[in-house]
Amino acid sequence: MAKIAPQLPIEVDSETGVWTSDALPMLYVPRHFFVNNHIGIEEVLGADAYAEILYKAGYKSAWHWCEKEAECHGLEGVAVFEHYMKRLSQRGWGLFKIQDIDLDKGTASVKLEHSAFVYVYGKVGRKVDYMFTGWFAGAMDQILQARGSQIRTVAEQVYGGSEEGHDDGLFTVKPL
Repeated sequence: MAKIAPQLPIEVDSETGVWTSDALPMLYVPRHFFVNNHIGIEEVLGADAYAEILYKAGYKSAWHWCEKEAECHGLEGVAVFEHYMKRLSQRGWGLFKIQDIDLDKGTASVKLEHSAFVYVYGKVGRKVDYMFTGWFAGAMDQILQARGSQIRTVAEQVYGGSEEGHDDGLFTVKPL
């Protein structure tokens, strides 16, 4: 496996130490730190309750991110979704690959390879990538609203690489 330099632009404010990529401030933390915090919260709340919280928060964050990135780069439509998947992949969450997307129907499917969560959890017989689920609906809905569509969507994880019989994950987006 070849190693490459990060592919996303990073600027650091010399006075505040704040990292920025494109139009948004970022945090850079070790994977073990983030996933261990995730596991700790899941142990207290339970995976289902935590997934519901993360869906709503992730939806809101994806909407905001897509709105700001579209403005920053002059993107619209599918190009915004493609840019979002590219940046998520470049930030180490895993490799997000769009399988299909149809803005007129409000549908999409995204394959996730090399999930940061699956690397830590391993094969545990359940989905562990639920943090990402709301991101797909939030991104899709922001893009749909920007183009004047009334369609709103919901996302779900069909399967994950942490489940037997699967090496990767699959997420789908469909209208409410």
